[in-house]
Amino acid sequence: MAVSIRLRREGTKNSPYYKVVVADRRSPRDGKFIEIIGAYDPKKPGHNSTLKIDRIEDWISKGAQPSDTVRSLIKQNKKATTTSKPSSQVEAESPQPTQAESSPPGEPAD
Repeated sequence: MAVSIRLRREGTKNSPYYKVVVADRRSPRDGKFIEIIGAYDPKKPGHNSTLKIDRIEDWISKGAQPSDTVRSLIKQNKKATTTSKPSSQVEAESPQPTQAESSPPGEPAD
């Protein structure tokens, strides 16, 4: 069975919304699928997709082939997660002073 990772169209007329699904290559675009592994909203500006990267990598290791659009979404999400991690680590490493530390020396803390 040839498996592909592709987009499944949902939403209304002139307002598309896509689910990223794992499906048999022979099934129709909006037909039967194996698993939903993300979503893509092309009308939303900026970061407009959410993907389960661990599930995608698992399916690719089993031989699933992503479509061209899904491949570009995977790249965008991996890039977004790598750039967002350092900023969250910086916040965690610089703890904010407590009230006792921020009061001037010689004055008791409340």
